[in-house]
Amino acid sequence: MTLLCIDSIYKNFKKELETGVFEVILVDNGSEKENREKLEKEIGKRNYKNLLLILNNENAGFSTGCNIGAKKAKGDLFLFLNNDIIVEDRGFLEMSLFFEKTSDASVVGADMKNTDGSRQLSYGNFLDPFQLSLFLLGIEKIGFWGLRNPSRVDWVKGSLMMVRRSVFEKLEGFDENIFMYVEDMEFCYRARKNNFFTYFYPSVSATHKDQGSSNRSFAVVNIYKNILYFYKKHKSSFEYNLAKNLLITKAKSLIFLSTITNNSYLKQTYEKALRVI
Repeated sequence: MTLLCIDSIYKNFKKELETGVFEVILVDNGSEKENREKLEKEIGKRNYKNLLLILNNENAGFSTGCNIGAKKAKGDLFLFLNNDIIVEDRGFLEMSLFFEKTSDASVVGADMKNTDGSRQLSYGNFLDPFQLSLFLLGIEKIGFWGLRNPSRVDWVKGSLMMVRRSVFEKLEGFDENIFMYVEDMEFCYRARKNNFFTYFYPSVSATHKDQGSSNRSFAVVNIYKNILYFYKKHKSSFEYNLAKNLLITKAKSLIFLSTITNNSYLKQTYEKALRVI
């Protein structure tokens, strides 16, 4: 999956990479020895230009991995890209030009597709209690399919996120207390508090295999944990307790449902989620 992602980047930006206009920094977050050796071997065999491979001894999490890569980057713009994405055009160049034209743009995300060609929810509203309720009910997508032009939004997915270097450094990167999931919303929230704005830019073609580097159970547990961390860090004690009760209610409801339907995977997943909150 990682090599497919890198291949798609080099296919579309061969000239920029060969001339040093772009660089690729690949952070291996503590892969198993066998996989790491295969990755190193294939990268050497393919002779990618301007690619720096960083080998972490442990999986320190998505946020820390991104921060490690950013410290080695030379450019004025950082593009954070998941390894489960296939780049299909040269839209990243248009995104970089959008920064030049839009002085208040500090973070820009793109319109990603699912593997079946359908549009993915690539941006969203900050999760205040009302938005959190919609999210937990699974109806947060309502009203999010109409943006066809660059538009200011609350936050964009970190799986494909371009950020001004100056902004990223001022905010001291992603919050490393967040291992994975919700780190993108939390970063954009801090950006907004510092009067840095986030935009959704639809004119990029990329396919994202969502949760390609994790699984649903891992995602649910970490989303629960990190939503509560977000509230503890940024919201009042009243909002924190309200969010906690909403999360507990959703988890207990699904545990009850999974018991009736004999769905052991769902039951175990939300029992784990309850333990982290």
